[in-house]
Amino acid sequence: MTTLHQSVSIEPRRNLDCAIDIPGSKSCTARALVMAMLTHGQSTLHQTAECDDTDCMLAGMRGLGIPVEHKPETITVEGGELRPPSAPLHLGNSGTAVRFLTAACAALNGTAVLDGVQRMRERPIGDLVEALQHWGVEAEAPTGCPPVTVRSTGRFGGQTHIRGAASSQYLTGLLLAAPRATETAEIAVEGELVSKPYIDLTLAMMRERGVEPQRDGYQRFTIPEDQHYAPGAYTIEADASGASYFFAAAAIAGGRVRVNNLTTASHQGDAQFAHVLEAMGCALEEGDGWMAVTGGDVLRGIDADLNAMPDMAQTLAVTALFADSPTVIRNVGNLRIKECDRLSATATELRKLGAGVEEFEDGLRIIPWEWRAAAIDTYDDHRMAMSFAMAGLRIPGVTINNPACVSKTFPDFFERFAQLT
Repeated sequence: MTTLHQSVSIEPRRNLDCAIDIPGSKSCTARALVMAMLTHGQSTLHQTAECDDTDCMLAGMRGLGIPVEHKPETITVEGGELRPPSAPLHLGNSGTAVRFLTAACAALNGTAVLDGVQRMRERPIGDLVEALQHWGVEAEAPTGCPPVTVRSTGRFGGQTHIRGAASSQYLTGLLLAAPRATETAEIAVEGELVSKPYIDLTLAMMRERGVEPQRDGYQRFTIPEDQHYAPGAYTIEADASGASYFFAAAAIAGGRVRVNNLTTASHQGDAQFAHVLEAMGCALEEGDGWMAVTGGDVLRGIDADLNAMPDMAQTLAVTALFADSPTVIRNVGNLRIKECDRLSATATELRKLGAGVEEFEDGLRIIPWEWRAAAIDTYDDHRMAMSFAMAGLRIPGVTINNPACVSKTFPDFFERFAQLT
């Protein structure tokens, strides 16, 4: 491999046989940090994700007056009362940090402004702002996107609502903040909720910390005012999203790849991606705290609704290059407001590699064709870099431009990728 400064060339390889350790889950780390911040007392988080998104979250927490001690894969947080920041909180391109901390600022007695890079200023947040307003919080985002201003007295709660078709991170942010409400907090979901497993993950982690949300399916959530997060030590499991690339490597290159500290019993919805690969002809094994995927003799094209795991769309799209028939990915329209328009970007780069691609408003149809070498643009999107790296396992001459963008969630991805032997 070459340096990560400008581009990295992928070396083809086949018949893998390896075990990989994956960093801690970014999704779990982000949720755990917000809960620790809103806990009265000290919490220590082990095996945390070391990435840009974590750094953005920690910077926002420190800006809100929360003491944080950060060591490699261990973060100690002295939770308590939030303080008004002396300057706007700049949260980079971390949608997770912007959304979760915007909701958490309902517990602030004062004013906070949350902002980010130019792309963040193009990502909607109006639904969350409106939900906070119904909770009695003064919140505004004049453009419908960050910067967002939150003014609160620290007293909030009662009934609010959120559109189910909006990002599930809005609902998660509200749920995480709810135990600090000064009256029972109720959240109604309008319409069908997207990305349900992410809400399941949020609720499971809240219960682990002593809060028992009441729910009516995915339509209504209630958090009584007398519930509080418990301080303590918590361990973060391996990142299922990051693991997906290595499972896909087994499907694409053949052989077997095992990932430690992860099973399909995980509350992370993306752990179920291994079952998607099963449907394509791969074999799945599980043991005590590990799971492994073995590539099949033939990869089959499938028709997949990935609404429950939208971050897996790019991984599946690249895997589909090597199938024996077309693959359809459906119901992932919310990918258009991620770090980039992921549907359009994925279609563009797949065509460079020789695939036929039909792009829909909420999905893609990938038609395997004659492969060819290409330099892949990554659009400053970590998932573009990681998913398209897998194509180079079979296609000679694949180069990934701006590979350093993986620092957002998986800084040493290419070092671990090199262990695929």
